Amino acid sequence: MSEKSDGFKIVSDNRQARFLYEILETYEAGIELKGTEVKSIRAGKVNLRDAYGLIRNGEAWLINVHISPHESSGEYFNHDPRRTRKLLLHKQQIRKLIGKVEQEGLTLVPLKMYLKRGLVKIDLALGKGKKLHDKREDTKRRDDKREIERAMKRY
Repeated sequence: MSEKSDGFKIVSDNRQARFLYEILETYEAGIELKGTEVKSIRAGKVNLRDAYGLIRNGEAWLINVHISPHESSGEYFNHDPRRTRKLLLHKQQIRKLIGKVEQEGLTLVPLKMYLKRGLVKIDLALGKGKKLHDKREDTKRRDDKREIERAMKRY
């Protein structure tokens, strides 16, 4: 109920990103969308799994996000599901991201897409790719935590 009153509703979550990347910083950005895309997002027909962000010519772009076509509108008015979408960030934030992405070799990864007071927003993260041994360490730590919690529940 508090989610509705604040006008905040998570539409899509990229849980795989936290497993594949070490998250360093997060940014909130708007997205330039078409009408049928907004309708599909409100219906929850979004997949962020293979998505990433790029910075080209001083503009931020979101690539490979799959937003399913809207069912009730005709083919003419619908959008391409995997089209490149422009991210709405301040120039100052984009300048900062250019330095981090190009010089330090970090990746822009979308974490979640949500509706905030009727507007579609996306959480972008600067991430550093994890090595295989880091992923194994994370799964081991998570399994150990589960075992401890099970043991505490029993007693």
